[in-house]
Amino acid sequence: MAFSCSCSRLVGWAFLTTTLQLLAPNAQAQKYRTAVGARLGAGNYGLTVQQKILDKVTLEGLGLVGTREVSGTVLAERHFPILGPSLNYYLGAGGHLGNHKDNGAFGGFDGIIGAEYKIAFVPVVISFDFKPSVEFSSADWARFPTAFSVRYVLVKEKKTGFLNGILGDGKDKPAKKKKEKATERRGLFDF
Repeated sequence: MAFSCSCSRLVGWAFLTTTLQLLAPNAQAQKYRTAVGARLGAGNYGLTVQQKILDKVTLEGLGLVGTREVSGTVLAERHFPILGPSLNYYLGAGGHLGNHKDNGAFGGFDGIIGAEYKIAFVPVVISFDFKPSVEFSSADWARFPTAFSVRYVLVKEKKTGFLNGILGDGKDKPAKKKKEKATERRGLFDF
């Protein structure tokens, strides 16, 4: 009874937090669009891929390997700047699926809170995060891991360019002025 009450509160809290994050006011929070790297935690390691999908929202995919299990996680994260776009913190939520050698398949919901820093003059992002999770079909009903990630920036954030209108907000492009055709003859009543 206490387990189902705790799980429903945690899931409700994660849903409320994610909803509020997506509705928060805008500010520039990242200096990259796509980053790929390694994630190192206590008892597991793996790959991390972040893709910017909105102005301050990324999707992060994690492929993790532990001593007795393999799992994959997808998280939606909202980034907030701290002292400019190079240093920011993020909050998010998502889910995971995996397989444990002893217990079989498992899944669950994840939350995440962390901080990241884009190193100046180098295409590298470092981050540290706390990613609690609620487990279903697993021996552990909840986990509270922390991890350190190092990512290489594959695609930088650009303020102008061909795809900015499609992938960006298009606000940083100057408006083009239309050229008027010069008339060769002007009449007496043409103003």
